[in-house]
Amino acid sequence: IEPNYHCIVPLGKTLVKSLASLSISSSVMAKSKFEYVRNFEADDTCLRNCYIVVRLDGRNFHKFAEQHKFIKPNDNRALGLLTRSAVSVMEELEDIVIAYGQSDEFSFVFKRTTNWFKRRASKLMTHVASQFSSSYVFYWKEFFGDQPLLYPPGFDGRVVLYPTNRNLRDYLSWRQADCHINNLYNTVFWTLVQRGGLTTAQAEERLKVKDSNTHRSKHDETVTKRMKLPNEEEKDVNVTRSRKRVQAYHCDIIGEQFWEEHPGILEDDS
Repeated sequence: IEPNYHCIVPLGKTLVKSLASLSISSSVMAKSKFEYVRNFEADDTCLRNCYIVVRLDGRNFHKFAEQHKFIKPNDNRALGLLTRSAVSVMEELEDIVIAYGQSDEFSFVFKRTTNWFKRRASKLMTHVASQFSSSYVFYWKEFFGDQPLLYPPGFDGRVVLYPTNRNLRDYLSWRQADCHINNLYNTVFWTLVQRGGLTTAQAEERLKVKDSNTHRSKHDETVTKRMKLPNEEEKDVNVTRSRKRVQAYHCDIIGEQFWEEHPGILEDDS
């Protein structure tokens, strides 16, 4: 098989001879003394019988959100784009049984019996990250219209293994509980800024715990009472599939109802 690169030489017999010698060299190179360098590759095969979770986080997304003027505390355009990117990943990799996202992060769960990319962590993580990032750019105009994308976003990734259904559910519950806490804080924070007239520094100081008993000053209580908080819906999303059709849900995954309605997500622990 000839190598996929070019050798530029004068026209004539020399070109034929050069290409012929190139083909022979390639054949020899396939089993050359240099092949030993492959031994430096680390074995990153994921342990069998474990759910493989690839979690992506936006890199420096606070700055990205500021420069693209995301609406505070939650921007439905940005969250919709995040969800569409996750759907794209699940459409590409059918062994992902559920994905959960909030803010600038998304976790993708590969089924316990997956053998995609021979269960190599680096392959799984880089494929998910590249598909997600390219989808984020590709679908930008669908959600932001004529607002330009000023620079390409970046997402880092990690791989974590969970051996049991309980472990996996606790992980997803942890991420949703984190969403609840962050959403509550952000809703109050931006209410203090947008409706209370505080600067961001003042709002941050106002929300700091005053003492070890987590009591706030009487002045803080007065400010909180006089301002009616908006009925802000929490912005997280579960993306799962039903008969290979990917669907997005905004619902609780800590309780039992979601799992009872989608029994095909978890595999038998036995």
